[in-house]
Amino acid sequence: MIEAARIRLNGWQRVAVALGSAAGALLDPRRADLIAALGETTGRPAFAKVLERMERSPEGRAVLKERPRVLSTEVGHAWDLPSNTFGAAYARFMGSRNFSPDDRPPVRFMETEELAYVAMRAREVHDFWHTLFGLPTNLIGESALKVIEFEQMLLPMCMMSVVGGTARFSEKQRRLFYQHYFPWALKAGLQCTDLMCVYYERHFHEDLEDVRRKWGIIPAPLPPRSDGV
Repeated sequence: MIEAARIRLNGWQRVAVALGSAAGALLDPRRADLIAALGETTGRPAFAKVLERMERSPEGRAVLKERPRVLSTEVGHAWDLPSNTFGAAYARFMGSRNFSPDDRPPVRFMETEELAYVAMRAREVHDFWHTLFGLPTNLIGESALKVIEFEQMLLPMCMMSVVGGTARFSEKQRRLFYQHYFPWALKAGLQCTDLMCVYYERHFHEDLEDVRRKWGIIPAPLPPRSDGV
């Protein structure tokens, strides 16, 4: 499926798609397809570095070899796990928002099958990271997670998303983000393990707090009561 979705671009075409996607995503941040295209057309060097790190990690190599997909047919068993487990927490996160694992846009603009899989994996583990860090899916939560994603993968799209997202904040939201969430995200993204080298599906049955400790995850702090999220 990843192979069939790929479109090969020359240099000028890549620039054109990147600029068009950036402009469209700024106008409508809900366009996941445009954000995905921006990430692919600007992120090849970063994805190549992630691939190298995964190849050096035993668990990362297992991910690359087996190429698990975060699809409803593959992760549906998480809904049946005990409530204290990482898998059950992920299921609650998805179910409470009526999200489906199948809603991610396909990878279209990566040159090789290996890079296409890394790009897809980064896209599909996004909700695992929301679960682990305890971040909401509102504008502040998504912007905070993009800070962590940038530190983990150095994708230009993540930093552009933070800039574009914070530009839409109200003054109250901006103050809350930069005083409360941004410093936490900087620390959390640097302290945790290399999250792209984790085979999450093998840890669904483990206690959520145990995997957080194992991977050095600092959950997001609660917002000040006077500000809300």
